[in-house]
Amino acid sequence: MINENKNKQPLDLSYLREMSGDSAEFMIEMLDAFQKQTPIYMDDLQNAIKAENWKATSEYAHKMKPTFYYIGREDARDHMQEIERNARELKDIEGIPNAFAEIKNFVPILYQQLEDAKELLNAKL
Repeated sequence: MINENKNKQPLDLSYLREMSGDSAEFMIEMLDAFQKQTPIYMDDLQNAIKAENWKATSEYAHKMKPTFYYIGREDARDHMQEIERNARELKDIEGIPNAFAEIKNFVPILYQQLEDAKELLNAKL
């Protein structure tokens, strides 16, 4: 489940900060890469769910899962992990489309958080 309270807070970029040696330039590059890759991954995941291809659904959810952690949204990572696990174990598969809809509705909010984060990072350059 997506934590709506986190939607109103700045992203916790401590993992990226540590990984980059606090390089604002590197962090911006990583955030840009996330914004470019996420729509592709989301489309792949949506297509797998529509096709009821649970193996592919599990694999795409698995691929996306760590990217949410990198940007401090463990709630989204956990949500994606639940989709992955349910698809892999064929458990509660009827709930997977709704779980996907929740994360899909969340992505525009996340993109705004990413833009806000990049603006703060650009000020450090």
